[in-house]
Amino acid sequence: MTTTPVWDIFELRLSGPATGNPYLDVTLEAHFTQRGRSIRVPGFYDGEGQYVLRFMPDTQGEWHYKTRSSLAALEGKVGSFTATTPLKGAHGPVRVANQFHFAHADGKPFLCFGTTCYAWTHQPLELQAQTLNTLTTAGFNKIRMGVFPKDYPFNTNEPLHDVFDVGADGKRDFDRPNPVAFRHFESQIGKLRDLGIEADIIIFHPYDRWGYCDMSAEQDNRYVAYLAARLAAYRNVWWSLANEYDFLLDTKPMERWDRFFHILGENDPYGHLRSIHNGDVRMNYDHTKPWVTHVCIQNWDVKKTPEWRDAYGKPVVNDEPEYEGNIFSAWGNISAQELTHRFWITALRGGYAGHGETFEHPEDIIWWAKGGELYGDAWKRIKFLRELLEQDVKAGLTPLGGTTSWPWSRMSAAEDGDVRYIYFGEHQPAQWTTGLPLDDGDYDVDLIDTWAMTIEPAQRIAPAIPHPTRHGAVVRGGKADAAFGVRLPGRPHLALRVRRRR
Repeated sequence: MTTTPVWDIFELRLSGPATGNPYLDVTLEAHFTQRGRSIRVPGFYDGEGQYVLRFMPDTQGEWHYKTRSSLAALEGKVGSFTATTPLKGAHGPVRVANQFHFAHADGKPFLCFGTTCYAWTHQPLELQAQTLNTLTTAGFNKIRMGVFPKDYPFNTNEPLHDVFDVGADGKRDFDRPNPVAFRHFESQIGKLRDLGIEADIIIFHPYDRWGYCDMSAEQDNRYVAYLAARLAAYRNVWWSLANEYDFLLDTKPMERWDRFFHILGENDPYGHLRSIHNGDVRMNYDHTKPWVTHVCIQNWDVKKTPEWRDAYGKPVVNDEPEYEGNIFSAWGNISAQELTHRFWITALRGGYAGHGETFEHPEDIIWWAKGGELYGDAWKRIKFLRELLEQDVKAGLTPLGGTTSWPWSRMSAAEDGDVRYIYFGEHQPAQWTTGLPLDDGDYDVDLIDTWAMTIEPAQRIAPAIPHPTRHGAVVRGGKADAAFGVRLPGRPHLALRVRRRR
């Protein structure tokens, strides 16, 4: 009997006619059943008379399937396979966990540290291989990437493949997806999966000269359903309805975006994460809508992260807090120190940030658009932060205080179980009395240099009893409810880690 590991892909290929336009004319689905449970899986046409169904089993044991189709040759096909133990390193799709955080299907926490390479799969194959090689050591576990090619400064080359077929007259036929393009795209998603990297797939964007933005509502709807049928069985898929959706509202009004979410829900049987990304910081989508799983946002003011958590009640991923680089656009020329700083603020205010790099290049090979190599310095510090938090954080960091409470309106701190972090950021105190009410117990206190990437025991000093509204300690009954004070070097970008001794 055929076997497929849990959270891997069982693929059923069926032969049928290639005449007419099967993309428009043929419907195909299958129901996969196990012990009274039934999962509907849509199929798709893969060209050359090949019709495909892909299924990702989530439990071990024997599964049975039966097809349904508008085409007699594809109707009523039955069979079975056995789902075996997951492959090493496979933890299943990422889901929302503990309201503001993420975890894999098997419960393994997922702390999101992503990057952006919008059009990397549309570049020459050698450059794509270089991008994958860079990702093997860069430390990112998510990448934002578009289905469509992009026409934008520093990214004006023709794509490797047209996403839809091009006729003899040179016109794209938006009623005929190009199977070659999609096979390549999904092969790169598979390579990311094997590296342990989530593929945050951007379905629409406004930077277009090929006509993709001008597809009709019916063509848009079919395209979204086709993507779900084709890609949803990859366990590392996330759906991003758009990059900067608000720049497309003149042709795709709000009700169409809502419909796209519903189409994904109808055709993705695994419930992959779904969100949408804004351009104007005043144009956030209403992420409280039930079909949105998490907040995807573009905003440089990362200290507002707790406000977004409170407003939407969902995980917050600030995928564009601006990019490290030196290009002319203001969003693409912040320093490595500043981007690292924004990652720490976001993490210790209960959210997740995204990386991007935009350094001028003689051949316009800029990471944010095309991938290739990383030339900056922030990625190393972001990797350090990820490794640090993955040692300690299980349920997800909960920010301390709020946007108005002292001192966390200026500095940032968070906790998870027996570990607590304080990030001083631009502040550079020479000493600090902890503002964290601690119960009895022994604690290790480490001083972290977020730029030098060093960790050393903090120098403990007797706790001061500061004014309760001006300093970090909480005063109860005239005494500071603080277990310790520490001496600090008096320079910026330092953090403290407080861990209970086990």
